[in-house]
Amino acid sequence: MAAGAVIVVVGAGPVGLTAAVVLSRAGVPVTVLERGPALGTASRASTFHPATLDLLAGLGVADEFIARGRKVHDLQWRSRTGELLTRMGYDAIADRTAHPFRLHAEQTELTPLLLEHVPDVRWNTEVLDVQQDDRGVDLITSTGSFRADYVIAADGAHSAVRTTLGLDFPGTEYPTYALRVITTTELDRLLPGLSPMTYFRDPVQSCSVLGLPDHWRVILRLPHNADVSPEALLHKALPTLADRIDVQDAHTYRTSRRVIGDYRAGRVLFAGDAAHLTSTAGGMNMNCGIHDAVDLATTLSFVVNGDHDNALLDEAAQRRRNVVTDHVIPRSEARVSGVDGQAGSVDAAVRQLAATASDPAEAAQYLVQASMLDSVPQLEGSAAP
Repeated sequence: MAAGAVIVVVGAGPVGLTAAVVLSRAGVPVTVLERGPALGTASRASTFHPATLDLLAGLGVADEFIARGRKVHDLQWRSRTGELLTRMGYDAIADRTAHPFRLHAEQTELTPLLLEHVPDVRWNTEVLDVQQDDRGVDLITSTGSFRADYVIAADGAHSAVRTTLGLDFPGTEYPTYALRVITTTELDRLLPGLSPMTYFRDPVQSCSVLGLPDHWRVILRLPHNADVSPEALLHKALPTLADRIDVQDAHTYRTSRRVIGDYRAGRVLFAGDAAHLTSTAGGMNMNCGIHDAVDLATTLSFVVNGDHDNALLDEAAQRRRNVVTDHVIPRSEARVSGVDGQAGSVDAAVRQLAATASDPAEAAQYLVQASMLDSVPQLEGSAAP
């Protein structure tokens, strides 16, 4: 590839900005196009796994980001009355990562840190059409046209790039909604010893609770046709705590399983929600998107800098898709199985978790997989030991 190759990244979320930082650090000129007027402020993903923190350390943003979040040093499983059933501590994987903890922080705390390392972002620039030939890509936008050698589409689940190229996004919706309840009630004061990542498991109603620096989230799953108030669900899931939980906000959202057929379409690469959607259980989809960005942008930098031919992009595209189909989707769906329903299935799931937690080697392997350490791309200079 000739010197001066230009890459356009579409989307200024955590995935797109990560890709832009990787490219910029590799000396590749990159422009980010974002349809919004500024960084997004909506509350979205809030879980960052050790593998992702290692990658962010390699980009020089992990320390400040970690300071803005809440560390989770162990995972807990409890009954709906609060009894501790079993736990696993992240110290079991201290030899696999420089960050043996999970971080809970709004993704809006990360994007400004990444943005500091991206020299060229065009706000209020919506992609209207994408055309490509064997030498480059033309993007027609609301503010004019851009010519790029390659494009990374990180423009979300409703990707304009994917749509204008006429690419399918096959998949299906999961049979349940997720209900997210927001509270500023300090749940670890109501239940001393409660981990900021605790799974309450019971056939009556299960839920997960996540502690962030300034609030807690309670995540419940319910059928599409359910007609029940958040307060009623909280009483089912947490009968000993619900009366003392002050609900600030509650909203439902659907979750889907979708994967694009190929992460590469000519000179366009897809990353994050533009390429895949999975269950939110386990907090893997957004982390996987950041991993996509690192892997694809690193590979692209090798190609445009003349170190490899572009066949390497096919390998990276297939590698990223395999991570989703072989690791992320099965594991996130496994987190949901045995959550609600027959007592036998829930009890069996809890017994299996307790057996895993009691065996140091099995517990470490569980946490390696839950932390995505066995599928993370390698970034030169990353903080993994």
